[in-house]
Amino acid sequence: MQINIPENIAVVLDKLQSAGYEAYIVGGCVRDSIMGMTPHDYDITTSALPQETERVFEGFRIIETGLKHGTVTVISEGQTVEITTFRVDGQYKDGRHPQDVTFTASIRDDLSRRDFTINGIAFSPSRGKIDPFGGEEDISRRIIRCIGDPDRRFGEDALRILRALRFASVLGFEIENDTAQSIRRNYCRLALVSSERILSELKRLLCGENVLDVLLGFPEVFSAIIPQLSPMVGYDQGSRYHDSDLYTHTARAVAAAQPEPALRLAMLLHDTGKPHCHTTDENGECHYYGHAEKSAEIAENVLRALKCDNALRERVCEIVRFHDIPIHLSAKYMRRQLSRHGLDRLTDIFRAHIADDSAKQPFCLERIPVAEQAIAMAEKIAAEMPCVSLKQLAVRGEDLRGIVPPSPEMGRILNALLGEVIDGVTPNERSALLKRASELAQKE
Repeated sequence: MQINIPENIAVVLDKLQSAGYEAYIVGGCVRDSIMGMTPHDYDITTSALPQETERVFEGFRIIETGLKHGTVTVISEGQTVEITTFRVDGQYKDGRHPQDVTFTASIRDDLSRRDFTINGIAFSPSRGKIDPFGGEEDISRRIIRCIGDPDRRFGEDALRILRALRFASVLGFEIENDTAQSIRRNYCRLALVSSERILSELKRLLCGENVLDVLLGFPEVFSAIIPQLSPMVGYDQGSRYHDSDLYTHTARAVAAAQPEPALRLAMLLHDTGKPHCHTTDENGECHYYGHAEKSAEIAENVLRALKCDNALRERVCEIVRFHDIPIHLSAKYMRRQLSRHGLDRLTDIFRAHIADDSAKQPFCLERIPVAEQAIAMAEKIAAEMPCVSLKQLAVRGEDLRGIVPPSPEMGRILNALLGEVIDGVTPNERSALLKRASELAQKE
């Protein structure tokens, strides 16, 4: 096996090896290279102790923040490269991080502490591949398998549970049976993982090509990190629009959405309000009036608990709140919606319609072309519309002071003018708007 290694990485490997130390690239960069993917970064592991690594790279800029755990960061050709001494981890008392590490002279010992076989491969141009746990074979079989005892691996670091699901989703791999059963035994340990790390893994996981199988295969895991999903598992929707339980519909909607974090998070949460809004009519059919607003409220709480940044949280909640608004292919409707949401958010909302309908009964697919036409129409109108907000209106509050004093009434008149401009009733011209403002003020 040969791997093409960037020049700055090759320089680091060569300097360590020339000084008499073993040195390998290791982990994800080897896995990605075997799969024909371009690695995002490269980690190096070496038999050199941290102080020896620093001596080898005397004259290079060095960052020492990881010395406690054996990591020296070297700036090679303008890029940071982490170099870590072969090590064995001590006890993981907090369920996330080793309390201490012990340096070792054995690359096999170092690889044995890692999470999955596909990440337990090392490679050196001079020494070749070191793969004691069959990682390359598992890559060819498209399998996620823990190194050694999976209960021990997940007991050491609970985040590995989500990493396993993320790799399965993103790489399109299956999780080996013993590893999968261990995940189901240990998922409660995710309570030890910070909200920020959970959200980071979740966003990447949801955008994977194999997300449907992962969501359906491990509902207990997702219910553990988002308890509001739990009532949806096995929930009979009792509706002619649906041929699956609520959680399965949700998983299918996520997979049908474009692989972008905001949209996939929105589809994960878009129906969380349904169990709280259930009613049954005289014909025995179930309805969920107001569920979008309730779902948006739940999404807000979920994303705050996960320490989501404000911009992403607001975007997701807006998609959820309006995911089921009726779509009308009229210019007046589209201008109003563009004024309310803006083009990007309105496009998100229409895409949520498409994902939602894709996960329902087959006859609902007939509505998808309408949403697709709405997206094209919104883009066309947005390109042509000169005014969709008060900021773009040709008059300001100060322009109306001779007509109406600063007051709530002034605000109502400005919004009325904007509405008429959007509807094409009044042109967005100063003289026309001032005249119309006078007329509206006289009616008040």
